[in-house]
Amino acid sequence: MEIMSIHFLTALGTIVLMDILLGGDNAVVIAMAANKLPHELRKKAIFIGTAGAVIIRLIMTFAAVWLLTIPYLQVVGGLILLPIAVKLLVPHEEEAHVEAADSLSGAVKTIIIADAAMGVDNVLAIAGASHGSFLLVAIGFLISIPIIVGGSTLIGKIMDKYPVVLYGGAGLLGWTGGSMIAHDKILNPMIVSYGGDFAPYIIQFVLAAGVIGIGYYKKLKK
Repeated sequence: MEIMSIHFLTALGTIVLMDILLGGDNAVVIAMAANKLPHELRKKAIFIGTAGAVIIRLIMTFAAVWLLTIPYLQVVGGLILLPIAVKLLVPHEEEAHVEAADSLSGAVKTIIIADAAMGVDNVLAIAGASHGSFLLVAIGFLISIPIIVGGSTLIGKIMDKYPVVLYGGAGLLGWTGGSMIAHDKILNPMIVSYGGDFAPYIIQFVLAAGVIGIGYYKKLKK
C-alpha cells in the first residue's frame, strides 16, 4: 500500500476514527484508576500508565494483524467485530467499575490491565482496517492516542449531541467486519467466483446496514 495514496489515507482515517469511537471509555478508566492519588502524582500515573497501555495495545494489534493473515481467521475476526459494532449503539446498562489505586505503581498497573482488557474490540477493528499494514497501525495510534486522552469528554459530548456520528462509526465497523470476511484469502476467490467482482462490496454494505438496523432496534427496546 503506497504511502499518501487515496487507499492509504482512507484506511488511516478509518483507523483514527475507530480509535476515537472505541477508545472513549479508556480516558474514564485512566481517570478513575488515578483518582485516589495526590494531585502531584496523578498526572505522573496517567502519563506512565497511558504510555504502558499504548505499548501493550500496539503489541496486541501487531499480533492481531499477523494472526489475521491465517486463512479463515480473518473471517472469525470479522464475525466477532459485528456484535461489537452493534454494542456501540446500545446504551450501557452499567458503568465500568475500576478500583482506584492509592499508590503510583498500583494506579499504573490498574490503567494498563484495564486498558488491555477493554481494548480487545479496538484491536480487532484496527487490525481489520489496516489491511496487514503495520505502518498504518503505528501512525493511527500516534494520531489518535493524544485525541483519546486529551479530548474524550469533548468527543462524548459530540456523540451525545449528534448521534449520527455514532451510527456512522458503527456502520463503519460493520463495513470493516464485512471487508475482513469478504477479503479473506481463501473465501474471497469463492465469493467473487459465485457473485462477481462486486459481491464483496455487497456483503460489506449489507453487514454495515445490518449493524445500524439491529443497533437502532436494540436501542429502541432499551
